[in-house]
Amino acid sequence: MSLAAPSPALPPLIDATELRALLAPSTAAAPDDVLVLDCRFDLADAAAGEAAWRQGHIPGARHAHLDRDLSGPKAGQGTPQFNGRHPLPSPDALARTLGAWGLRPDTRVVAYDDAGGMFAARAWWLLRWLGHDRVQVLDGGWPAWLALPPEGGAQDTTVAARPTTVVTPRVQAGWVLSAADVHAALGQAQLQLLDARAPDRFRGENETLDPVGGHIPGACNRFFQLNLSEGRFKAPAVLRDEFTALLAQAGASQDTLVHQCGSGVTACHNLLAMAHAGFAPTRLYAGSWSEWCADPGRPVAQGAA
Repeated sequence: MSLAAPSPALPPLIDATELRALLAPSTAAAPDDVLVLDCRFDLADAAAGEAAWRQGHIPGARHAHLDRDLSGPKAGQGTPQFNGRHPLPSPDALARTLGAWGLRPDTRVVAYDDAGGMFAARAWWLLRWLGHDRVQVLDGGWPAWLALPPEGGAQDTTVAARPTTVVTPRVQAGWVLSAADVHAALGQAQLQLLDARAPDRFRGENETLDPVGGHIPGACNRFFQLNLSEGRFKAPAVLRDEFTALLAQAGASQDTLVHQCGSGVTACHNLLAMAHAGFAPTRLYAGSWSEWCADPGRPVAQGAA
C-alpha cells in the first residue's frame, strides 16, 4: 500500500491526556488506529532504551531503536567516506520496518521518549519524509505520561499483535541534502545551515562524540534544548518569534534553511519545533557534523561564528 494521508496532517504534538483518551477502549464505530512508538535511547548505552521499554511502556507501544530501526548502516567508518553516526535508513528498509509494525495509511502514529523529544522527533521526521503525515510526538514524553492524574498513565510490558502490512514509500523530494550538496553551496545565499548541537560543541569545545571539534563554516547555532520549557515544547507563538529572529539575524529565510547537528538526530527537534510554530517544512543535512568532519578536505570553523 502506498502511504498517503487520508485527512489533513495532524498537529505535530499531542499531550498525554489526549493520547490516553485515544488509547482508551472505545465504542465508536471506527476508532482511530493508533501506533505508539517508544523511542527511548541513550547515546552512551545503546541497549538502555529498549531495556527500559521492556520494564514498562505506554500500552501497545513498539520500541523504535535509534540504531536499528531509525538509522541505516554506517559505511566507511574511520575513512573520509564515513556517512555519519546515524545515517538515514533507506526508504525501502524504513518501509519494511513500518510494515512490520502494522502501519496503514490511516494509522495515527505517536512517538515518545524520555529526553524532551530528542529521539521521538527523529521518528516523526522519518515518517513524514516517507509520506505519512499522521504522526505526532508526545509533548513531555514518558515523564508526562507518568505524571497523568490521578495515578499516572497505564503501563504495560507486553505488546498486542498487529497484522503486518506492505508499505510503499512516497519519499518527499528535496527534503534531504548530501554532503556534496552542502559543500557545493557553502557561502552562497541559497544555503543557511542551522546546527542543533550544544553551543560548546558548535564552538569546537568539549567534543566527545566526533573526532574533530567545530562546525561547518557559515552555520549558525540553535541548541535544540532551547525549544523546551520545563521538558515541554514552548508555545507556537514563542517559537515562531524565536526562529523568525534567528533567521533575521542570519540574513536568511526558511527557504534557504538547512538543519544539521552531530548525526542528523537532534536536527529533527528543530524541524519539529518549527513545524509546531507553523513554518513550512525546511531541509535536513542528514549526515551532519559526524559525516562532514570525517573528510579532511572539507573546511572546518571553530569559535562562535
